[in-house]
Amino acid sequence: MVHVERVVVLALDGVYPFELGIPARIFNAAGGRYEVFTCSVDGLPVRTNADFTIGVEHGPELLGTADTVVIAPVDSGRVSGELRDAVRAALEFVRPDARIVSICTGAFVLAAAGLLDGRRATTHWSLADQFRRMFPQVDLDPDVLFVEDGRILTSAGAASGVDVCLHIVRADHGGELANWVARCCVVPPFRDGGQAQYIAQPVPEQGAASTAATRVWALERLNEPLTLAELAAHARMSLRTFARRFHDEVGLSPGRWLIQQRVARARHLLESSDLSVDQIAGRVGFATGASLRQHLHAAIGVSPQAYRRTFQTAAAR
Repeated sequence: MVHVERVVVLALDGVYPFELGIPARIFNAAGGRYEVFTCSVDGLPVRTNADFTIGVEHGPELLGTADTVVIAPVDSGRVSGELRDAVRAALEFVRPDARIVSICTGAFVLAAAGLLDGRRATTHWSLADQFRRMFPQVDLDPDVLFVEDGRILTSAGAASGVDVCLHIVRADHGGELANWVARCCVVPPFRDGGQAQYIAQPVPEQGAASTAATRVWALERLNEPLTLAELAAHARMSLRTFARRFHDEVGLSPGRWLIQQRVARARHLLESSDLSVDQIAGRVGFATGASLRQHLHAAIGVSPQAYRRTFQTAAAR
């Protein structure tokens, strides 16, 4: 019998309607593996940051039944370094073993509650300086789309809520289901890079070339070593120009991006084939099986064998 994970979303006054709906849209597309409910701090309607109010049928006690709690974001003008008494009282219902997720400014709520002390976290890039001033005890990384630190996940602005919810589906049930959910919701199953690519940059000089074609070229050759010099040569740029433009467009260095793509391809092969770890390493461009093990563990915290046992599809067995 499939375990149904209960997800409870906490809606606070000033909530962004778009982000509030993300958990239900993503998790409800996962074939009945999740049930999603929404609550407020008092069971009363919640005023959004738009021109309407949302009726909420549940009070804060529902948080005590949640396997996963999601803190939906509020208008940036409402963020504070301290919690309202009603919000603090609501969070006290959350079970100690519950997974906790914030979207965008929801990280301010978790930080004000002390849940992010000593942890790595993220929030919307435009609020990074304000967040650091308010919560210097939190290790903020404003360049990523989401951060997973133990049972707490924080995501960046707006649509990164989709990324973190898909990540949860992938972690719980494997890439095949996460990809299916992404297709149903007409969103990419995995976005390259981080928030840095969305921060406003100086307008490039007229006629400036993009690294997009080179990224496509590289993805078709992941089994090859692919040095920075080869990538720059394909893009017809100097090493320095290519590295700078690549980071501006993707938010990662070419080396980090390549590792990310190799790991993603390896995960797919672990799920969908019976190839050995050494064979998969060769197909995705890692020199040895040991190198694949190291990079996979650094990315998701498990060995290739453990990942395969959990997520390999029946057709590949």
